[in-house]
Order: sequence, then structure tokens, then C-alpha cells
Amino acid sequence: MRLPFALLLSVALAVPAFAQRPPEGPNPAPDAQYRLGPDSFPQEGVPKGRIDGPFVIPSEVWPGTQHTYWVYVPAQYDPAKPAALMVYNDGQAYMNPDADLRAHNVMDNLIYRREIPVMIGVFINPGRTPEQTEPSLSDWGDRCCNRPAEYNTVDDRFGRIMVDELLPAIQKDYNISDDPAQRGIAGSSSGAIAAFTAAWFRPNHFRKVLSFIGTFVNLAGRGGNQYPDMIVQHDRKPLRVFLQDGRNDNRGVRRGGEYNQERDWFYNNNRMARALTEKGYDVNYVWGIGRHSQKQPGAILPEAMRWLWRDHPVSTDPDDDIERSFNEAAK
Repeated sequence: MRLPFALLLSVALAVPAFAQRPPEGPNPAPDAQYRLGPDSFPQEGVPKGRIDGPFVIPSEVWPGTQHTYWVYVPAQYDPAKPAALMVYNDGQAYMNPDADLRAHNVMDNLIYRREIPVMIGVFINPGRTPEQTEPSLSDWGDRCCNRPAEYNTVDDRFGRIMVDELLPAIQKDYNISDDPAQRGIAGSSSGAIAAFTAAWFRPNHFRKVLSFIGTFVNLAGRGGNQYPDMIVQHDRKPLRVFLQDGRNDNRGVRRGGEYNQERDWFYNNNRMARALTEKGYDVNYVWGIGRHSQKQPGAILPEAMRWLWRDHPVSTDPDDDIERSFNEAAK
């Protein structure tokens, strides 16, 4: 199933999330079509959640590294009631108020209108050594930290970071649902394949995946392009997956003109969609015109979140005045 494309053309932002290569292909500026919509901005009357942190946890999975994270707590959060959970890889980029995604604003607006459940958001950065600098909007690629090995490797180590290191730290201070269907994980580029990896290896802990410009390619020989075959060969797992990519993403053409299909982002994201569909997964996908950037992801993040979380409980009682009202801040 695809989302109506007309609903999805809306983004843009001043601060680039990715350093871009020189223009390639017939259109040098395909991302200019995308602009942020109203759900990505603070709205008058909408209660604002708070951001706790930063917090740091040491990693035993990758000895010598540590992870910095922040926690979004919606205004409607009641510690007596288990909340849903959404984890965002490359957290600093997803929570930056001047960048392309602004996930905390999206959650504020959608929770207020009851379009997604009350949820805790966790913005976690890739691991780094204490001597390395924290990733930032100007430098959060594969040179700054443990990101390439941690995010792109197809094994259970990233799932262990999420389940054995992050979740216990979060659960000490916040009431998170134990239902894996009430837990999602998101990311862009290498952060997207890491999100899928966590859910693939740990479906009893995460069952919703949001993948933007996912690096399902054979990057540095780490085998991310194996996932479509793995999906078809294995029994179906109880996952819901949203995929996005752009036709002008990295297309696997080297400087000399040689084409390497294993390094073609758009081709391999399409392979992911076909494999998930063939296997009967709950999958949605959107193919835009953009490059390897956050412009279209920022535009469609609200709609992607609505789709991903569309099955949260609702009341159909016409006399339920609470259900028919805005979700105000908890008292």
C-alpha cells in the first residue's frame, strides 16, 4: 500500500542534514520541491513536551564507546500509565529545532490531536569514544564516531545496544509499554538500516520501523544489500515497516562511470519494498525525486508517523467526550 503522493509533498529547511555531493543527473536541485508542513512547527495552543538530557550510557557491546541520548516527554505523559516508545537514531538530527525533521514538534502536534498515542521519544546518537566529539548537524556522517560499524553491520549487536543498554536506562525513569507493538525505531541513511536491524533481530522488543533513505547497500563490504534476500528466505516477522527514498539518491555510479548495483540506494530500497510485500509484511513506501538528504523525510514525517501508529486504541462511542476532545496536558 502506498500513501497518496499528494499528501506527502510538503518540506524544506535551511540547515542541511547531509553534506551533499556535486549535483548529478538531469535535475541539479530535486530537493527544492520539498517543504515542511504545519505539523513540523510549534502550533498555538498545543502543549509542548519537554526534552530531558543529555544522558550518557557506556556500551559493553562496543567496549570503549558510549552513547548520548535525550528523552522527549510529551505534556500528556502520565507516569501511572505505560507510554508508547519511539527511538530515533542519529538523535541530534531528529530533535534539532532548526533542521529538517523536528520530530519533537511532530509528536507534540499529533499527540494533541490523538493521531498517535502518547509516546516517549528517545533521540540517541551513535556510539563514540570519550575522546571523540559528539555528532552534530555539520558532522554526523561516518567519520565522526562508531557510526559506520555500529549502524551498517548486519548482526545483532545494534539490537543488543537498544535492548540491553538503552531500554533498561529508559525504563528506570519512564513508564514504557512492554508491548513490542507499542515500540518503534526510526533512522535515516545508515541510521535507517540500523533501525531495521534492531527490529529484525529483536522483534519481541521493536515492531515498528521508519526508514528514510535507508542504506540497504553493500557499504564497505558490510552486506546491507543482503536484507531483501534474508526477508524472503526467513519466516515473516511481526514488523510494520515504512520506507522512503529518492530517485536521485546515491545511484552506485563511481567517478569513472562504472555502475555498481550493490551500491545503488534507490535500487536496493525498491528491492526491500518488493521483498517485504512478497512476504506479506505490513509495509508502506514512498519514492520521491530527492537526493540523499532529509528534505522529503522532513516533509512526510507526520504522515509516516500517522501510518506507522494507525492502530493505537480509540473509542468509537459518540458520547465519549474525552475521545472527541484534544489531548490536553496531564494534570
